[in-house]
Parts: sequence; C-alpha cells; structure tokens
Amino acid sequence: MKAHAFVAMPFGSKPGHDGQLIDFNRVYAEYIRPALEAAGMEVFRADEEERPGDIRADMFQELLLADLVVADLTLDNPNVWYELGVRHALRARGVVLVQGPRPSQPFDIYTDRKLRYTLKDGAPDPATLAADCAALTAMVRASMASSTRRKVSPVFQLIPNLEQPQWRQLLLEQRNEFSDAHASWDRRMEIARQKNRPGDILVLADETPIRALHREAKRTAGNALLKLKQYQLALEQFDLALAIDADDKASREKKAVCLGRLGRFEEAREWVRQLTRDYPRDAECWALLGRVEKESWLARWRQPGRTPGEMRAAASDENAALGEAIDPYYQAFIADPAHHYSGINALTLQLLRRHCGGETSQTVIDNLIGGVLWSSLTAQERDRKDYWARASYAELCLLVNPLASVGKEYANMVAAANRDWFALDSSRQTLYLLRDIDFRPAETAAALAIVEREIERSSPPFEPRQVLLFSGHMIDAAGREPARFPADREALAAARIAEALDQLGAGAGDMALSQAASGGDLLFLEACQARGVRLQPMLPFEEPEFIERSVLPASNGEHWRQRYFALTGMLADEPRIMPAELGTLPTDVRGEAANAYERCNLWLLYTALAWGVDKVRFICLWNGGGGDGRGGTAHMYHEVKRRTGRVSWLDTRKLW
Repeated sequence: MKAHAFVAMPFGSKPGHDGQLIDFNRVYAEYIRPALEAAGMEVFRADEEERPGDIRADMFQELLLADLVVADLTLDNPNVWYELGVRHALRARGVVLVQGPRPSQPFDIYTDRKLRYTLKDGAPDPATLAADCAALTAMVRASMASSTRRKVSPVFQLIPNLEQPQWRQLLLEQRNEFSDAHASWDRRMEIARQKNRPGDILVLADETPIRALHREAKRTAGNALLKLKQYQLALEQFDLALAIDADDKASREKKAVCLGRLGRFEEAREWVRQLTRDYPRDAECWALLGRVEKESWLARWRQPGRTPGEMRAAASDENAALGEAIDPYYQAFIADPAHHYSGINALTLQLLRRHCGGETSQTVIDNLIGGVLWSSLTAQERDRKDYWARASYAELCLLVNPLASVGKEYANMVAAANRDWFALDSSRQTLYLLRDIDFRPAETAAALAIVEREIERSSPPFEPRQVLLFSGHMIDAAGREPARFPADREALAAARIAEALDQLGAGAGDMALSQAASGGDLLFLEACQARGVRLQPMLPFEEPEFIERSVLPASNGEHWRQRYFALTGMLADEPRIMPAELGTLPTDVRGEAANAYERCNLWLLYTALAWGVDKVRFICLWNGGGGDGRGGTAHMYHEVKRRTGRVSWLDTRKLW
C-alpha cells in the first residue's frame, strides 16, 4: 500500500509578489506531483476530485488523514495557510513546505525548513526542474522514514504533553467516500478475524484505505498468527506495525510475546523492561515481563522424556529464575488488584517455589489467595460469561481447595468456554505445567481430564502436515502465438506434477491451495485429490465469471469446464470466492482497480504462509517469464524460496 500525500497550494494562475502570473497547475503537474510519485506516494489535490460531493469535506478528510501534507507557501494564500494550520493543530508530523520566489519569509514559520524551487516565465524552470524534483523526492523520503516520535508541528513542539487524536477521531461526521470504504474494509477485517483467517487479514492489511489503518491491520494480522502459534510470521507483522508507529504499545507488547515464544529471551526481556519503564503503573506490562521470565524459567528445566520427579528436581535448581518470574506478576497485581491474571500467576509460581523447596512467605501467599478470590469473583459478577475470570478462579481452587471443589469449578470453567478450542488449550497448557512438576497430582489430573474431555468435543483447528501451493499456466487459447501451454502437452504436464507430489509424499493430512483454471491448476488439484489431499480452491471471481475467464478460453474449454465441475462437486470445502471473502478490488486515488489474479495469488500465498513457513511446498508450472507483479507467479516463487527454499519449479521451457 502506498502512502498518501495531500497537496495544499493555490489553483490555476495567480499573480506572484512581483505581479507576474504563476501557473500553479504547472507547478503541481511538473514539479510537486512527479516528485511525490517518485518517492512512492499516491498524490491528491482537492481540485482533482471529480466525484460528486462536498469538496470541502473531501479536502478536510484528506488533510487530516493523509500520511504527508505538502504545502506551497509561495503566496500568502489564505486557504493554504488555513489548511496548514489545521494540519499543525491536529497532527504532530507529516508536513513538507515548499515555495517559489518570494521577497520575505512569514514570521510564524521563519525557522521551518522550506524547499525552494525556481520559476521561469511563471512556470517551473526547465534548467533546474530535475534538481528541484530530486530535492523534494529526497526530503519526502526522509520525512516518511523519520521516527514517529519526531514532531514537526510547532503546536506539538511547544506543548509537549499534547497528544494527537487517534485516527478514528479524525473521521468526519458526514459520510464520504473514504468513510464508506473504511466501513466496508472494517467489516471484512472483522469477519476474517472472527473466522480466524490470517491469510485474509494479511491481504486486507495491505489494502487499508489509509496508512494509519495499516498499523492497526498489521497488529490484527499479528494477533491472528500469534493465536495459530506462528510466532516468526506474527513477529514480522508487529515489526511492520512498529515501523509505522514505534510507540504503539500493543505492538510492543505482542512483539515481546513473540520473542519469548521464539526462545529469544534476552531480547524479549529488554523489550518488556523498556515497556515497564515507559508505563511503570501498567499491570499488562508487568504481567508481560512475568510471562517472559516464566517462559525462560520453564525452558531451563522442562525437557521431553523426563519424569515429573526428574523435572521437579531440575526445577528446584532454578529458584532464582523462578523468582525473576514471580516478582513482575506480583508488581502487576499490586498495580491493578482487579488484574486476576497476574494475581493467579504470582500465586501459582509462589506455590510451585514452595513445592520445589524454595523459601516463600505465608503472608504473601495468604494475601494473594484473598486477592485472587476477590478479583476473579468480582470479574464474574461483571460478566458471567468471562472465561478467563472463571479460569483464574478454577486454578485458585486447584491450588488450595479439596478435590471435589476442583472438579466443580473446572466443569463451570469449560462450560463458559463455549467450545473455544484456543481458550481451552491455554488452560490445558497450564495444567500440563502442574502435571510435569508433580504438583497436587490428584487435583491436577482431575482438572486435566475435564479440560481434555471438553477439547475432544470442540472443533480443533485443522493442522495440515504440508501446505501444497500451486501456480501455473493455463491451457493456451486456440491460435495463441507464441505457444505457452499447448493442449497436446497436458499429459506431460500432468505426469510431472504427479511426480513432484510423490517426491513430496503428498497424501492425507496435507492441504492443497490453488486457483482452478484450465491447465496447471486443475491438473494439480486432480492429482492432489487422487492422493487424498484436502483441497481448497480459491477463485478471483464469482464462479460463472471465473469459468468464463479462466476455464473456457482454453482451446478445448468445454472439456475443462466438465473437469472443473467434476472436481468441485467432490470437494469437502467449497471454493472460496475472493469478492465474497475480501470484498471488491481496491482502487488507487485515480480509481484504477488492482489486478484480480495478482490479488488472488497473494491471497493464496498468505493463506499458505499462515499455516507456517516450514510447511509450505510450492509447485509451479512456469516458463520463468517476467512481468509478474506482486502476487504473480514470480513473486510467489521468490517469496517461498526466500523463506523456505521448498520450491518445485516445473520449467515449461524444458518440458516441451
């Protein structure tokens, strides 16, 4: 997604300070717009808006939400000064000032850096135009790459405690094209989030109407991947969010979680400690530090193959590391006594420390028992369906109550889960820890039996052994020159695809992702179907249009249409239709729609990667030709190869 630039400047021809007319339309067309586009920006000027509506509303929305505003101060134009003032009042950064010749500088921005451009006969000077454009491009790139902490607005510089509004607060009251586009995008994003489809979220994250949304979208994608335990991919998304806003607290927190889950404890520890310095009274930050230290403690003694007794003995040698985990949880509970999550963790770890022979304070333990009892029960009073409050209370009962109480409260807890597999699995992991360290074995076994029985009734997420991703050429239309995939080469291509699948050991438990066009796609899907692979075709258009565009044009199109219906008629999962899942194709500021095939290939790629980069196996039937954009076969080939190296390229130049 390109960053968005709004240009505030005079329109048409206006007299300069020396009385000579200046053609500002030429200044925009020959200098400002080309320089901004060279910097990778999409450019908007209010007078270019051809759609019906209120030009002032369009101007305001762009002015407030654009990633960058370029203001031309050659003249003392009241509209330009007004727009610059509004931007400075509500946004802390993202302004570049330019000006042509003028005899004096306005006092209020006298010290602000301004780029000067040269005029000749009222238009950009051809002798200096290239250098002027290059200077503006360089300044725009530097501005966009600068830290989000850097304040450009004099208002925010002079009032250090002033906070700029969240972008949602800058939406205009009246509906406009942007608000409609945002509402549609937001609905799609929420549906993808509810269905837990990170591939969809990743595509939508690249299509946000504004860059401010891009941060939120990347964070949402990271959360979805984190839920699927794809920690490296999730980390990439949180890093992208932080590249937009280095102060985004939620992304900083989740980055620390990913680092901890990846075993990069030193990095995670330092990342969270900085958060606790920035937010010293924030319970979430302290609890996060406790989580990182807890995972580090577990990694020191928890080894596959050890008996509970052996692991308990090993944990006894890690008392200092356990203390490093207890203290942040305790600090979190002190900061917010309603934060039952941190309270129950502090209590559990205190009791495990005693269980392993470490010293503990009975007073502290008693205080924690009372605190967790109060916080978890009051949370349930506020929301009877709060699973996590019930989980904290059930864990408290396991720690200190008789066996009968444990069974009752874990039964209540799983009932509140509403068969949420991820929530139940989180509770199961806690019970595994208690089991592994041999803590209250009878109570732990009883609780674990209840949770595992409920998990068996729930629908666990499908976990493919391999994700087989395909992209390849369609059968040539009649008379295509030069030939790329002639119909008489079908058998040869089918044999090579089958051979590639056999080399990968494709079979039941694997997932196949592809479009379903004539030629390579259908040959791949048929071969996967024959091997018991689960199929998920993903189509860039509604089915009738897809058949018209991608199946029937083959020289033997009717034959391929019958094969398409034969294959899809046997699917357990119907083809996913891109317009229905992701909405209409996004457009740029000129109204030009994205390429549907490239968007669909990107959708396929992201969906495959979301299962885990280590599982992706990419097969392509391809002549190696260039011209593919982002999302094309070349992009898929290089992206999978860069991440995993698991690519089977069937080079058609060598096949026939």
